[in-house]
Amino acid sequence: MSILVFGSVNTDLVFTVPNLPAPGETVLGEGFAQMAGGKGGNQAVAAARDGAEVAFVGCVGEDGLAKVALGAMRDAGVDLSRLIAVDEPTGVASICVDAEGRNQIAVAPGANRMTRAAQVEDAALHPGVTLLMQMEVPAEEVAALILRAAEAGARCILNLAPPREMPEEALRALHLLVLNEHEAAVLATRLGTEATAGALHLALGITVAVTRGAAGAEAAGAEGAIAMPAFTMMPVDTTGAGDTWCGVVAASLDRGLSLKDAMRRAAAAAALACTRAGAAPSMPVAAETEALLSTR
Repeated sequence: MSILVFGSVNTDLVFTVPNLPAPGETVLGEGFAQMAGGKGGNQAVAAARDGAEVAFVGCVGEDGLAKVALGAMRDAGVDLSRLIAVDEPTGVASICVDAEGRNQIAVAPGANRMTRAAQVEDAALHPGVTLLMQMEVPAEEVAALILRAAEAGARCILNLAPPREMPEEALRALHLLVLNEHEAAVLATRLGTEATAGALHLALGITVAVTRGAAGAEAAGAEGAIAMPAFTMMPVDTTGAGDTWCGVVAASLDRGLSLKDAMRRAAAAAALACTRAGAAPSMPVAAETEALLSTR
């Protein structure tokens, strides 16, 4: 079994600030770092550190930021053979993190806009593959890949983040749709239903998981309704916690765990990620997650 991640990769420019800037306000930072990021890259790292065999599909620029953007995936052993360097700048995220670990993020997609479903060959899509996707690359390419992968029998997981338009046909072809509270609210408005996992499951006919930060996560689907509490930790930086959750759920399902067990493991990994600075650099390895699980 293996995981194929189709998505974005960025260099994160992280500013540590005493408080998040209000509109028109300039806040003097207390620290700065460049780190690997992007939802696709982050989720690939999370899955690989949790022990999965992971390949990444995406685009970077031919510039100095590409080395930083790809560093965490290379260190985690992610297969980058389907990565393409294009004549666009590498994607960049500007992230402010305040003293309470809250964040404020702006993203320039750059090379991520050039990512194409055609980078994934037909032979890579089969029942032994888990395809993990997000929405920081062109939505039409994500939709096209979902339909191809579903027809080939691959497990398809989409993190609808950010919450962009996606054809219902593609959503209904998923095995698992993951959203946070904001994303769930946007999709629920479009579908004319409530922003709960149960309501979205009934509207789409697929398994839906909604993450709620410190309030935990809920899911509804073939395994019934699942409520998973969060692991209580003192947060340092919540950036990347959601990506950690998605990557570890994908890795867990890929190795045969039930959705309930996958969500519990993901909750532990995401909690650990919140105790460290950065996105990809904060993600735990399998042994750390298992150690926390053994105490609760």
